[in-house]
Amino acid sequence: MTVALHKLSFAEYRAYSDHSDCRYELVEGELTPMSVGTGLHGAITEWLTDCFKAEIRRQQLPWTAKDMRIGVQSPRGGRWDTSRIPDVTVLTQSQWETLAQREAIITLDQPPPLLVAEVVGESTRTTNYRGKRSEYAVLGIPEYWLVDSAEEKVMICSLVDGFYDEATFTNGAVLVSPTFPALNLKAEEVLRVKGEI
Repeated sequence: MTVALHKLSFAEYRAYSDHSDCRYELVEGELTPMSVGTGLHGAITEWLTDCFKAEIRRQQLPWTAKDMRIGVQSPRGGRWDTSRIPDVTVLTQSQWETLAQREAIITLDQPPPLLVAEVVGESTRTTNYRGKRSEYAVLGIPEYWLVDSAEEKVMICSLVDGFYDEATFTNGAVLVSPTFPALNLKAEEVLRVKGEI
């Protein structure tokens, strides 16, 4: 569902407020409300963010992980602007600090996040697997996770020569993350979160 307004530029999107708690992505100039999501969606997002934060602390990396708080301007072809809000974003601590005094949106002239993750829902399946996958690749985001509880799989896409190579993990398979090579998580651990909401 999109909000029926005139098409917005990226600058107008950054300044937009309807004085509600609703968050919007900008898709080709149109405001698209982000659905609240299921409890499962929120639980997986929170759990995955916590896992990334724990690994960042363990390795003493100058990074941070944030859930659903950071926008990423997209270079979508076409004449209207797009900005996405990934479920989980991993970025450097210094980049996070640059967002403290302005809208938390990584713009095209800034380095991309280190990793983004999306929890796939029925209403976002096509967007996550197709639209966002190509947009994130063009942005140069090195790693893109898709957590699909309906299909009971975790897909990790690694950027190689401008395109994502994908690896799919199910059941007890240990996830292989180029960004977090020592993470030591199994697909079933990520997907099992559904029993912990």
